[in-house]
Amino acid sequence: MANERVLITGASGYLGSHIVQALINSGYNVRATARPAKVADLQAAYDAEYNTNSSDKAQVVATSDLVHGVFPEIFEGIDALIHVASPLPGREEPAALIDVAVEATQNILRQAEKAGITRIVVTSSIASTRKASPDPGALVLDTDWNTTTKEAALKTGNPLLIYATSKTYAERAVWEFADAHPHVDITTLNPPFFYGPFAPTQKFPTFDASALSTAGMLYRLLSPDGPYPPNADHIDVRDVAKAHVLALKSPPFSVVGRKRIIIASPHGLNFASLVDFIAEKRPALKDRLTGKAPPKLDRDRVSLDFSRVEQVLGLRKSDFHNLEDTLLETIDQLLVLEAGWKASKL
Repeated sequence: MANERVLITGASGYLGSHIVQALINSGYNVRATARPAKVADLQAAYDAEYNTNSSDKAQVVATSDLVHGVFPEIFEGIDALIHVASPLPGREEPAALIDVAVEATQNILRQAEKAGITRIVVTSSIASTRKASPDPGALVLDTDWNTTTKEAALKTGNPLLIYATSKTYAERAVWEFADAHPHVDITTLNPPFFYGPFAPTQKFPTFDASALSTAGMLYRLLSPDGPYPPNADHIDVRDVAKAHVLALKSPPFSVVGRKRIIIASPHGLNFASLVDFIAEKRPALKDRLTGKAPPKLDRDRVSLDFSRVEQVLGLRKSDFHNLEDTLLETIDQLLVLEAGWKASKL
């Protein structure tokens, strides 16, 4: 680990920012990719938070096109790759979103392997495991796959289904690559919605709901007519970040098998009591919380094999963040951001 440098795509986002922080805290050096317009601000944030006059633990490099770009220079001196970047709903045309997710993943994997990188971690999603008619309480297995086709997803026009399909196709491309390159040790991590505070390098000078990522689902609860999240599946973003770092030093697939890791919080999220919980812990918010009736859900958490998570990553149930802390820390930071946005308009 000493002096190892990890290349991470999607580093400026909600999860990516936490992965950078977790890597630095674990003793790794980081090279982050960013769009050219973001490079200067992100490097300034890294310099303030992680670097000193005598170190460059966190570097930022520009990559304007992950789909078609060729950039051998960004892999120089790199020991491992964490690929997080993926187009989000609303950022691409629906038909393009799936193609971009797949082609960007294929491109970065090809170039990493050509540069001699043999440790790769890819952020996937639990959405790629969703069966057409799942048993709500059934264990989610690493052999489960979302069978929705690109054509069927686009026909519905449902942004979440299209996104889920993009993650499925992109992850299938990862494992096709792994089969063709058995000397490359690959792990995919498949989390559900993640919540939690933002990493210190992620800045929000003006309101941008899309930049809040899945934390925005909790922010919507702070409006009288705000909707609930689509389901209760969840995990703390810091636990997802930690899992990415642990995956870098996980046992090889020759020992533990294909490392497609379903990961989620072991704690149940009860929508029926969620708003009451927030009102109790943060009484100043009582009058602005959503008044909508909570949806009736068929599960309050993902059912998964935690022994597999511990076998590969070393994470035990007791290592995951407490749900109450996750919720309150997220809401408290959202309120701080909100105050800043309002102040900037004065």
